[in-house]
Amino acid sequence: MQTWIGNVGLRALRSPSGLGHRWRFARATLAAALVVPKPLRAMQRAATSREIWRCGVRQLPLTGFIGVALGLLVIGQAVALLRQVSAQRYIGTVMVTVVLRELGPLLTAFLVTARAGAATVVELGAVAMRGKAESVDRLGRRTMRDVVAPRVVAMGVSVFCLTIYLIAIALASGYLVAFIQNVPLRASAYCAQLAEAMHWMDFVLIGLKAALFGIVIGLVSCYHGLEGMLKIEQFPAATTRAVVEAFALCVVLDAVFLAGYFGR
Repeated sequence: MQTWIGNVGLRALRSPSGLGHRWRFARATLAAALVVPKPLRAMQRAATSREIWRCGVRQLPLTGFIGVALGLLVIGQAVALLRQVSAQRYIGTVMVTVVLRELGPLLTAFLVTARAGAATVVELGAVAMRGKAESVDRLGRRTMRDVVAPRVVAMGVSVFCLTIYLIAIALASGYLVAFIQNVPLRASAYCAQLAEAMHWMDFVLIGLKAALFGIVIGLVSCYHGLEGMLKIEQFPAATTRAVVEAFALCVVLDAVFLAGYFGR
């Protein structure tokens, strides 16, 4: 029986090779998404549109619910604390710092990873199991263009749009909580607080962060779905690996972007 130490050592030996495979997979996907023959562009746009519907539009109800809950929870706690020190003027700052910059993009990424990302792993694993797609070690240009690239592009677009949607709902529901708790704050004053707390770089960093989150989720999901000829009993483990790896990479990316806020 393989010991825990041996398992860790085996993973350590395999990690450089795994990173190399993932890097080559990402480069091939980028090339397939950017360099499309003119006769095939309409077909790829149609495939991307279908994936955007699955990964983005179908997630709108749950994303809206999470946005409402986020606004209620954050503002509900913040208002109770700020009223104790007569600092209601910082409600907008709390919303921008907590919701807009951090929790909004991360929660959206987690939602898309858990739903669309996990579904992608199972879907592509089933396709590979039936022999309708190559494994990740011998993917052809056609598979990258027709199967992988539309899903990765759709994930990037979907996470970008869903992040904006979630943040807008969270900010609106946050003001609703303040209104219910009889906080003397007009809508115009609340918007002024938000505008004062924001910086022009927020729009750039949040948009770029959300798009990169989606691309990472798409790449990891497609990679694990096509990484080998999976058996049915191996799907849960592959899906778990993909979800954990994708969200961990999103957290690492978020830490990198956090340095951008500090250095502005």
